[in-house]
Amino acid sequence: MTRSMLRKWFWIHKWTSLVCTAFLLLICVTGLPLVFRDEINDLLDDSLPYASVPENTPNVSLDRLAEISRKMYPDEIILFMFSDDDEPKIVVTMAPSWKAFTENRKSAHWIKFDAHTAQILKQTKPFDEDGVRFMDVILKLHRDLFAGLPGELFMGFMALLFVIAIVSGVVIYGPFMRKLDFGTVRADRSPRLKWLDLHNMLGVVTLAWALVVGTTGVINELSKPLFGLWQMTDVKAMLAPMQGKPTPSIAELSSPQGALDKTRAALPDMIATSVVFPGATFGSPFHYLIWTKGREPLTSRLFSPVLVDARTGELTNIVTMPWYLRALEVSRPLHFGDYGGMPLKIIWALLDLVTIVVLGSGLYLWWTRRASVVPAAENELVTSNTASAPLSGQAAE
Repeated sequence: MTRSMLRKWFWIHKWTSLVCTAFLLLICVTGLPLVFRDEINDLLDDSLPYASVPENTPNVSLDRLAEISRKMYPDEIILFMFSDDDEPKIVVTMAPSWKAFTENRKSAHWIKFDAHTAQILKQTKPFDEDGVRFMDVILKLHRDLFAGLPGELFMGFMALLFVIAIVSGVVIYGPFMRKLDFGTVRADRSPRLKWLDLHNMLGVVTLAWALVVGTTGVINELSKPLFGLWQMTDVKAMLAPMQGKPTPSIAELSSPQGALDKTRAALPDMIATSVVFPGATFGSPFHYLIWTKGREPLTSRLFSPVLVDARTGELTNIVTMPWYLRALEVSRPLHFGDYGGMPLKIIWALLDLVTIVVLGSGLYLWWTRRASVVPAAENELVTSNTASAPLSGQAAE
């Protein structure tokens, strides 16, 4: 590689790192509790305890829970029902209407039932009256800075810069290390040079993980546009034969439990997790949308939707998800490391902490270079190696 080409790669690494580092620090700091979000939510959960029942006790019918929910809130509709496969709970989410929910998602609220006894364990007020939950704040900061779709696209762009910074750092790492053994930390030299070596070593050690998390972060931030594309293409074509028909009223709805049973019979190797009622902007005006998932740790993040006619209760279609939504589904567990139990979560958290050190040291290296003059001997050494900070931090020299 020529010196001119190396300078160009150095410039790319320097400025992609500088632009994205502050936001990446925010992503890493908020990402740390999100790795353990299930455990934190359980810790903060003040629901009543589940009933003690014999093993293999069947769940109550969704029809019964729908009836209870409608009696409690006769002026509202059921949006969706979620059945947890890890805990004996079924959550019914309600709102004044689909239109009200589309305009303001905080108009919804939910009722948590014991799946075996139909006992109400907890219910919320409409979300705009129920206060803000800690993990919701963390997730919004991590995902979109409370800015909705523009915020998601912006954070996706920051993640893309992060990936470019990693790649450019790898390119310039080789020339930097040509006169040094791998992992060398020159602790006897100046603090700045010591941090440069530490920054380089930690960056290379976490290279593969950082690439995975950065790339999946870009994909995750594109979830709304990708689902929108799917709705405008495949879903629109699928529902075209039924256009012009009105959305069924509550009185016309067939059994949601029957829709769930039909799905389970058609896909015995899948787990049916939720029933979305007709009218959802992300579903169908005429069908129950049943979301199913695989049974293995990784395939449990691969969802397949099933359409059941909401009037007749007949299974209409098992939908094949397009490749780009499959990529999105795979990217989510890889991004948060939540598909391999607690050991993998701990590994993810440790790597996240190391990345925070890499980012912080990169900022330190850039700032100290601006604030002070590098000693001539060190400057000559670094220049001779065409050095720079190689990974997600800032340029050192």
